[in-house]
Amino acid sequence: MYEKSSIEEIEARFDKDVERFSNLDTGQQTTLDALFNMELITDAIAREYGQHIQVLDIGCGAGNYCVKLLSKIKSADVTLLDLSRPMLEKAHERVSALGRGSVREVKGDFRTAALEEGSFDVIIATAVLHHLRDDADWERAFARIYSLLKPGGSFWIFDLVSQAKPSLEQLIYQERYGDYLSSLKDEAYRDHVFAYIEKEDSQRSLMYQLDLLKRTGFSSVDVLHKKLCFASFVGFK
Repeated sequence: MYEKSSIEEIEARFDKDVERFSNLDTGQQTTLDALFNMELITDAIAREYGQHIQVLDIGCGAGNYCVKLLSKIKSADVTLLDLSRPMLEKAHERVSALGRGSVREVKGDFRTAALEEGSFDVIIATAVLHHLRDDADWERAFARIYSLLKPGGSFWIFDLVSQAKPSLEQLIYQERYGDYLSSLKDEAYRDHVFAYIEKEDSQRSLMYQLDLLKRTGFSSVDVLHKKLCFASFVGFK
């Protein structure tokens, strides 16, 4: 069993990977249906919110989701939050170039960052929550996100998820997702990806997270898409 990566180790890994994550088509090659989910989530946000909105992108990376969202709505004030300074700089450059509203950078961990409660219409978290650790951490994180939203605001998630039943986890993650990873290159690549997931991530099941959204206080919860061990879903305050 690996000792999980620290926040500092995760930050260092992403500092080195800015260019790959800046590519809308290939930035998430190991993630199933990454581009499909980006289109789906940003389409849904654009459908729900027709006017100028306040957006917080947690773990924004190189800004792909906000770039895509701003191609579909009139304007938004965007707060970009990430552990990685190089990622933030790239995201700011790309989002601000669109000229669709103000852009603010916040470097740090969303659980402790200086953010105003009740100030966001939309919070996006893609490939972020799997870095949370024990149940208490998950509960505090969801409560923090809930507190940051305005009434009627929404929390949009796309992430790696586990299966509650070990036999299904074996089939869906180890076997089927493993086959997908091997098809990208070879079995050594599959093992490399599995090793860093084991080292860095503490994913929870989709059902666990949907239940946690409801227990946190979200009034409406929906699943958008699930394919093997990746899912997109949303909670409305």
